[in-house]
Amino acid sequence: MRIRPPYGAVALAVAASLLAGCQSLTAIDHQQQMDSALSQLPQWQSEASSDSEVLLTELVSDPQLTAILQQAQQANLGLQQSLLSLQIVYAQRKQTRGNRLPSVSAGVTAKDSDAGTEHTAELTVSWELDLWQKLADADTAAKMQIASSEASWQQAQDLLAANVIRGYLDYVQQQQLLNIEQARLTLLKNNEAVILDRYRAGLGDLEALDNAKSNTQSTQATIARYQQALSNSRRTLAQLTGQSQLELTQRVNFPEVTLPLVSLPEQDMRRRPDLQSAYFTTQAAYYDAKVAYKAMLPSLSLQAALNDGSDSLRDALFTSPAWSLLGQLTAPLYQGGKLKAAAEIAELQSAQSYWKYREALLGAVLEVEAALDNERNLKQEAEHLQLAYASAERSADNYLNKYRKGLVNIVDLISVQQQQFNLQSQLVQANYNRLVNRIDLGLALGLGVTS
Repeated sequence: MRIRPPYGAVALAVAASLLAGCQSLTAIDHQQQMDSALSQLPQWQSEASSDSEVLLTELVSDPQLTAILQQAQQANLGLQQSLLSLQIVYAQRKQTRGNRLPSVSAGVTAKDSDAGTEHTAELTVSWELDLWQKLADADTAAKMQIASSEASWQQAQDLLAANVIRGYLDYVQQQQLLNIEQARLTLLKNNEAVILDRYRAGLGDLEALDNAKSNTQSTQATIARYQQALSNSRRTLAQLTGQSQLELTQRVNFPEVTLPLVSLPEQDMRRRPDLQSAYFTTQAAYYDAKVAYKAMLPSLSLQAALNDGSDSLRDALFTSPAWSLLGQLTAPLYQGGKLKAAAEIAELQSAQSYWKYREALLGAVLEVEAALDNERNLKQEAEHLQLAYASAERSADNYLNKYRKGLVNIVDLISVQQQQFNLQSQLVQANYNRLVNRIDLGLALGLGVTS
């Protein structure tokens, strides 16, 4: 008597052993840990309430800057590359989603022989059943990667806007510093002419004349440096807008930059696109790890085929084709440990993404705290410099009156006037640093632009 081998029992035993071996292989989801870490962050309360979200571009009110920001968002070359990267991720998602759908293929062949031409037509439909949700996890990982890329795209737009505002403030700063040095040069030339006349009249010495000429030449060198800095600032703005040249109207004073903490009802680090990107990247890595683990499980695929052959192409395509149905169960029994190693690597990469998120979270908190400290210190610096400049201005006026009365010499007058110009330049630089820090603070708090 012929004994049939127990194929069904063998298959069940193989499947049971595979499932038992994979029970301990489970991907770790870090979502709860990330949410817990985010909820423990300090909240920076505002001094005034606001019902709507504040944009980074709304911190500065300047028509010329608004136009530059619009040009940059439309034509910045780096931003266009970031947009293409996002579109690539969208296309990759379509590839992943296609793995969950049936595939259909058709073919027609013709074979010539002595008996004539024989045509063969075939239509095949194949589909892998998603028994363990492996394909669904791969699709979810692709969704998370899209969300991460969208956050990176938002970050690129926000960073571009911040760089444009910084560049515009630097342009105004360089223009103000140049104006100060030009006013200093005019005064120094007048003083030099007075000293020269006194020297020719025998009322002054050569040392005072040389000192006056030295101050004049030094200021001219400073003017040349500021002119170059102004040109560089204009070129930087042009590059950010994707142009080779940019026409700018001269602005004498800084535009007002609102302190972000006054505008926001509550500071929430979830606003930051870099944290959002790191969060979704970690989630994508988690689902990738699940896919890697499930690659060690059996897979079931179905295939249905219609085929026929005839000496007529029409009959081969449309007349009584034969059909067949094939079910295939495959399981990876031994591949030298490659699948297990791949799963371990995916799990380690998931953990690595989690710690990168924690690092980004810590960096974000420190950025906000540093910007807040800078705001306080820069405010004090600007206030002290403002008082010092006011005193120097009064002192220069007093010395000028005394000089006209012959109570002080011109060397003392020049020294006081130099101090006044120096303090004025320091005040401009301090105001610039404070305004730029407010932009940095807004960026650190997650303020951005509309996508």
